[in-house]
Amino acid sequence: MSNEARTVVSGLASQAIAKIGHYRWTICALLFFSTTINYMDRQVLGLLKPTLMGDLHWSESDFGDIVAAFSLAYAFGYIGIGRVMDKVGVKLGLPGAVASWSLFACVHAFMGSIFGFKVARAGLGLTEGGNFPASIKTISEWFPAKERALATGIFNAGSNVGAVVAPIIVPLIVMYWGWRPAFIVTGGIGFIWVIFWFIFYKKPEDHPKLSAAELAYIQSDPVVAEERVPWIKLLGYRGTWANIVGTCFSAPVWWFYLNWVPGFLSKQYGINLMAAMLPLVVIYCMADVGSIGGGWLSSYLIKRGVKTLRARKITFLICGLCVVPVFMASQVSNAWWAILLIGIAASAHQGYSANVYTIVSDTMPKNTIGSVVGIGGFCAYIVGTFVSMGVGRLLDATNGNYQLLFAIASSLYLIGLLIMHLILPKTGSGRTPAGIEV
Repeated sequence: MSNEARTVVSGLASQAIAKIGHYRWTICALLFFSTTINYMDRQVLGLLKPTLMGDLHWSESDFGDIVAAFSLAYAFGYIGIGRVMDKVGVKLGLPGAVASWSLFACVHAFMGSIFGFKVARAGLGLTEGGNFPASIKTISEWFPAKERALATGIFNAGSNVGAVVAPIIVPLIVMYWGWRPAFIVTGGIGFIWVIFWFIFYKKPEDHPKLSAAELAYIQSDPVVAEERVPWIKLLGYRGTWANIVGTCFSAPVWWFYLNWVPGFLSKQYGINLMAAMLPLVVIYCMADVGSIGGGWLSSYLIKRGVKTLRARKITFLICGLCVVPVFMASQVSNAWWAILLIGIAASAHQGYSANVYTIVSDTMPKNTIGSVVGIGGFCAYIVGTFVSMGVGRLLDATNGNYQLLFAIASSLYLIGLLIMHLILPKTGSGRTPAGIEV
């Protein structure tokens, strides 16, 4: 093909893309902000860990048990609300979840006992469990397969933005007003998001701002027959088990970063709440790059002709290898080397996580996606409950030594990939039980 012909083809392709429209990315932006709020609300407790342990005289085991209460409730919220999302839809289901968890985030401010914090944390976990099943379901309804990993990576990047915003605003609130208003201010933001959701969201086929060309583009994948699938039957799908394994081997590590890294920096390097602001911002900004980059990489490989699941697996491998160096985080003498190692691991985690979620929409019928993501989250948070209790007790037993914890975190992603590889098709030429070409 001549250079002139290439120019003409490129120009026509650009015009076609422009004519399609881009309102679907507005929906992705709404999911990004709900995820930002979700993680900001859950991050507040970890940021205040040194303050609360001093003021309320908690041990590491007490803190671990409070985190475990969140994990256990989140497990049931994840699986239960995932099923609700499949039944009632995301238009009402997601704002209902956001309003509920925002209320429980505010309730923390009025607690003073370990039991009270467990109750508030359990309420937060139960209701926050709706965000990811609803968001993954929304992506499956608003994006074609070739864009889902990128869209998932973008909205999932909100988890890092929430973890960046919280370390900036929480220390300032604490400095001027104390730790209780920190829960109220951050919790109240979710109610504002609910208003914007009702203003901008409708189903693609009902949305007046969506062009016919963009609707056709969104619905351009082969139509998969939908049927009511009982939970027990979902366990017969490879996509369900791949999601369970991928989430169980990665999510507890992320929660360890969210809840214990501020305490690690305080214990290991004497970095207090105000001084931790910059290191935590750096870590979660790096994680944002990984979230979008991991989604972009597998989408790029697919557009280059790599079969869908093979592209996901290549991305898993790259991300898993990038996590490995974090085992040295507790052994370096300079705090910024530790921060860099944790930041790289957090970035790789987010790229890995974006593709774990996307596997569900790759392999499962649309009307089961919320349920499958819910099952995976349920299993992961049950594991996370025991992990949180174990982390607290291990730190009490070792006088705050984090070396073994970082060593375990460094290996779990590659182990998870190996098991997922055994579950999913070995080549890109097979079909999943959902009947989708992979």
